[in-house]
Amino acid sequence: MEINELRKMSNEDLAKKIVEKKEELFAKRMQQSSGSLEKPAQLRTLRREIARMKTILKEREMDGEK
Repeated sequence: MEINELRKMSNEDLAKKIVEKKEELFAKRMQQSSGSLEKPAQLRTLRREIARMKTILKEREMDGEK
């Protein structure tokens, strides 16, 4: 997902998306441990997407405090 698309989402939508991505990451880790994961780079991509979403939420939280 593009960063601009993420920034347009509401906080609730971002939180739901984070949960979905974490579940997907867990499933990919299970595939990796069983040796059936075709693209190991997917793990890195998912981790980065989760981090981007968390960063946006944190930025919004910090802006609200000011």
